[in-house]
Amino acid sequence: MVIESTLDRARAGDGEAFRRLTEPYWRELQLHCYQILGSVQDAEDTVQETLLAAWRGLGGFQERASVRAWLYRIATNRCLNALRDTSRRPQPREPARRPRDVPEPTRRSEQAWFDPYPDALLEDLPDTTPGPEARYETREALALSFVAGLQRLPPRQRAVLVLRDVLGFRTAEVADLLDSSGASVNSALQRARTALDDQRPARDRAPLPRSPRERRLVGRFVDALENSDIDRLVALLTEDARLTMPPEPLEHQGHTAIAGFYPRLPWWGGRALRLVPTRANGQPAFGSYLRDPHSPIAHAYGLLVLTLEGDRISALTRFGDNSLLPLFGLPRTLHGQGMPFRSPTGMSASAADVRSW
Repeated sequence: MVIESTLDRARAGDGEAFRRLTEPYWRELQLHCYQILGSVQDAEDTVQETLLAAWRGLGGFQERASVRAWLYRIATNRCLNALRDTSRRPQPREPARRPRDVPEPTRRSEQAWFDPYPDALLEDLPDTTPGPEARYETREALALSFVAGLQRLPPRQRAVLVLRDVLGFRTAEVADLLDSSGASVNSALQRARTALDDQRPARDRAPLPRSPRERRLVGRFVDALENSDIDRLVALLTEDARLTMPPEPLEHQGHTAIAGFYPRLPWWGGRALRLVPTRANGQPAFGSYLRDPHSPIAHAYGLLVLTLEGDRISALTRFGDNSLLPLFGLPRTLHGQGMPFRSPTGMSASAADVRSW
């Protein structure tokens, strides 16, 4: 008696067999597509397109590579097609209206279109060890600065670098996935590495996620920001800390620039800000809310992600798109008990939340 394999049954049109064959790779494919595309929603859509293409093309799968490599081939090329499709590229936005008297940015960088990635989507990610060719640890390859750097590379260089240096595919495998030559892959990889290394200066290692060291630093930041205490806030920053607000190509870098920015925001000094902790790209993050002066409601004010370096904060990245909040399980508004209040010790409620986070 011949026992049919899962692959055989899937080829015969068994949908459940196809699901079992491909499901172990769904989450890692989504993360892969996110790193190339810079968008959680686009990554989800591309994975769905990948699975549909795989289902339709299963009869042509010749098993010269693993199912995983075959799916990566489809997903990577779907990502590249999406980036070539001008109708799917983000359309230029009008520059955000800057608050009055806010100082000029210290630097204007190349515009980078990317979204933060919810850590909750990593919880059921298979524990797959990257191949020996991998250059970046999983945590480093998910960091916001790494993803932002990828989005400034040409699409093909992004794909080559992620496949080779993050996932650890060999040069010959990457060439096969992209229908290219080894020489072309190595050339694209060298250019991508050079460009990315130039954008990402060496940093001290951040505290371990959710460690007491991380919670203490983040708790002090929350307390300083919610209390509009610029001196305490600046004291937590590295000397070259950067404040950015993607996709705006504006940066405020250094203590003086950041100290000049925050106090000129309309809500500063009124204890109107409430931060609700979450995590993005393996980093501490917060849904931001501003209290309505006429009702017990706080309205969404974007998502703030912190980049930590040693016992300091090296970057503040604020995403002003409130549609991102549901991806992190955060509401558009806070009511009643979600409003800011002071504890008997003077610590803000959300700073206390971070301590037990």
